Formats: sequence, C-alpha cells, structure tokens
Amino acid sequence: MKAVVLSSGGLDSTTCLGIAVKKFGAENVVTVSIFYGQRHARELDSAKKVADFYKVSHYEFDAAAIMKFSDSALLNSSTENIEKISYGEQVKKNPRISTYVPFRNGLMISMAASFADGIFGGEETEIFLGVHQDDAAINAYADCSEKFIQAIGKAVEIGTYGKIKIVAPFVGKTKADVVKIGLNLKVPYELTWSCYERGEIPCGKCATCIDRAKAFELNGAIDPAL
Repeated sequence: MKAVVLSSGGLDSTTCLGIAVKKFGAENVVTVSIFYGQRHARELDSAKKVADFYKVSHYEFDAAAIMKFSDSALLNSSTENIEKISYGEQVKKNPRISTYVPFRNGLMISMAASFADGIFGGEETEIFLGVHQDDAAINAYADCSEKFIQAIGKAVEIGTYGKIKIVAPFVGKTKADVVKIGLNLKVPYELTWSCYERGEIPCGKCATCIDRAKAFELNGAIDPAL
C-alpha cells in the first residue's frame, strides 16, 4: 500500500503527511505539490522542507498554463488584492470569494491520481487531501465540500480500476481539530506556510492567517511558525 500526499506546505496538508507517514511508513509515502501561478509560491519551499523532515520523496508539477486565464487573487497575474477579512465576511459580500481558484482541487486530485497510477504501477494507493470543514461550511471553497470529495473520489476509483482512493481525514473536522491532531503527532508546524501574501513573515490579516491563529488559540497553543 502506498500514499501520495497533496502538499501545499501548509498546516492541513502537513498534518495529512504526518498521518500518512505514521500509517504507512516514510518509505511508502511521497508528496506532490502543484505550482499554479500562485503569488504565495513560498508555500512550495515549505512543502519541500516538510518532505525533507519526514524523509519522503517530493515531486512538483506545473499547472500555471491552465490557471493563467483566471483572475483569482491568489495568482501572480491577478489584478485583485487579497482581502484582509475572514472567509465568512467575504462570503457575505460575494459567494464566490476572490481567492477561489477555478476547480483547483479537482485539477490537483486528477494530476495526483495520474501520477500515482504511473509511479506505483497500479498498486493500491491512497491520495491524502487536507480539506476541512471550515472551508466547506460556508461554501467558501466548493471543491472542499464533502459532497465534492465523495464525487471525485468515486471517479478516481473507477478510473484507476479501484486501485486509487481519495482520503480526506479532516473533511468533517474544523481547523482547530486539525491542529489538535497535528500537535499530538508532533507535526513540524514551524516549517509550514499558510499566508496568502509574499512577505517574509505571515501577514496575520488574510483569511487563512486568521483561521490558523484561531485554530492554535482554541488549542491553547502557540504557533511555532511565528
């Protein structure tokens, strides 16, 4: 049994990596990161660092040519600014928030499935995805919902002769739940990057920074990345 972890270098996917390594052993786990033209490409450096920490092989693929037609605020080519308010406040203004990247999870899952089916030669494989309840609860990211994950998971399983399955361990959990699990696993959160901005330190004001800070606070813990 093998595992592929879709790694953004952030808190959620790194916790997935900790789970996968504990379950399968580092020798049976690889990480995959996707460059899609994101302005916060620093997260890719973090993905490499956490892969090195866990001593797993790491691969990076480029999907920027597909995403260049989008004006998502997360892209280098965008004219939009990153909003410095919570996801809840953003959804009240516009159901399709500015940091939504068109079908990003669908594209990344498909790429990971194709990669896994090739590199592992049809061996049974689990693809780990760090989506969680907070992103889906207010439909901030439609491709993080349990309904979406179940549907694309079924498609991947059918398309790979039942060999590849999607695993989303946090789909019914909050980000605070994720941090609690990660702290117990001693996940190296000091190596992770969640901020949507390009700075040397997290801005602390974008929606993902807000959510991260709250998750550590609810666990009575200090974020080691700060």
